[in-house]
Amino acid sequence: MTELRGFTWIDTTVLVVYMVGVLLAGIYFSKKEMKGKEFFKGDGSVPWFVTCVSIFATLLSPISFLALAGNSYGGTWMLWFAQLGMIIAIPLTIRYFLPVYARLDIDTAYHYLEIRFNSAALRVLGALMFVLFQLGRMSIVMYLPCLALSNLSGINVDILIIAMGAIAIVYSYTGGLKAVLWTDFIQGVVLIGGITLTLFYIVYKLNGGLGDITESLTTGGRFLADNEKWIDWANLLGTSVLVTLVGGGLTTFCSYVSSQDVVQRFTTTTDVKQLNKMTIGNGILSIFCASVFYMVGTALYLFYQQNPDLITNTFRNSQDQVFAYFITYELPVGITGIILAALYAAAQSTLSTGINSVATSWVMDIQTKITPNMDYARQTKIAQYISLAIGLFSIGVAMWLARLDVKSAYELFNSFLGQALGALAGVFVLGAFTTRTTALGAFCGFVAATAIVFFCKYNVPSISFWMYALIAIVVTLVVGIVVSKIQASVTGVTFEAPKGSTYASCREP
Repeated sequence: MTELRGFTWIDTTVLVVYMVGVLLAGIYFSKKEMKGKEFFKGDGSVPWFVTCVSIFATLLSPISFLALAGNSYGGTWMLWFAQLGMIIAIPLTIRYFLPVYARLDIDTAYHYLEIRFNSAALRVLGALMFVLFQLGRMSIVMYLPCLALSNLSGINVDILIIAMGAIAIVYSYTGGLKAVLWTDFIQGVVLIGGITLTLFYIVYKLNGGLGDITESLTTGGRFLADNEKWIDWANLLGTSVLVTLVGGGLTTFCSYVSSQDVVQRFTTTTDVKQLNKMTIGNGILSIFCASVFYMVGTALYLFYQQNPDLITNTFRNSQDQVFAYFITYELPVGITGIILAALYAAAQSTLSTGINSVATSWVMDIQTKITPNMDYARQTKIAQYISLAIGLFSIGVAMWLARLDVKSAYELFNSFLGQALGALAGVFVLGAFTTRTTALGAFCGFVAATAIVFFCKYNVPSISFWMYALIAIVVTLVVGIVVSKIQASVTGVTFEAPKGSTYASCREP
């Protein structure tokens, strides 16, 4: 076994310089005081391509950073098809939702629910679901990469968590969405550049270069495992390429139309052409980077097959840690710091977006219902206090999680709230594609979809989790329509969706 170099003082310096650079950039873009809707929606000066990269950085968590490469290292590109599902999510979003959001000039994702169903309660429900989900997600997103960086660099995990949280709080507190968008853009560029650079380096180190990867994928059986099928005719709702593609696409579609952290980017402009460009650009970036991650994983497998003495058995058999191991022990001095900065960037952008989007949703969807007629200055001040509180809360929980084994808790958290958010997306679909469904129908559809998805998860294991989004949407539509018809029949009153709040009416003059 050759001597391992590991994380050096040069890499530490690169990582620290990066963190300081992000902080200074955030302060720079925060120099203009933002109040009211400028704080929540930007001042209209952010280019579409910046917002496009921000969406990409928001959706790619540090968990994905390591797991995507780990999947292909383990011998399958199956989950790559979930990323390819963008070809389903983007056309649906562009055709059926972006015109509605632009026409209504919504303030938040859940503002749409209030307009469409004439129900403040639905707006509050959507906001609460989002806030609860994000609070847990932000703490986990801080904890996992900081723990990995601590193990690799020797830097105390609490220091890394506090630094990440403090940086995000500073520019989220002062500059609002504009500062978040620009820092997300910087970190997205670092992330894309870092992973691409890593791929080039691994290909260079392979005996046969790119040809080794091509051969492994086409004839070496590294693309799909032997038990994975393109279509499973015996169980159409079980795991297969088709189910992963469709399910991954619909899951992304749910985020695009109902998750405030993404929809908030759509509220920065009412220009449909700009919205379309940022959405298509995000799809291209996401598919490109997913492909690079999966090629990195395959290349890692080949590299360690060709150089078995460069890795210990512990890491060879751990697909989720092998990428971090390669970054630390095989990349040149300094480059290791850059790539680990990219991992840090994935967490930092998710965190800053979470802080800003939760503060926005709390103030505009919930606080304004508790305290109506607030002026913009007070809204902004409350949002800043919420940003500070959320950041400190996430730091505290992340430091607590660092002392526990939270893997099972993380999976449990996502199994509950993630599925409930899928049902929430069904309510958005119900609103956009029907004209006479009511708030009562939407509530009943949400509850029914959540219950059925939970039932499927714990009682019907033959159904792939990729089908949960489709099941939730279909159940919400069916129950929502039926309950609305019954309500109209009983009360004798037929509800009509406000003009512009459905796909059919948003194009009318």
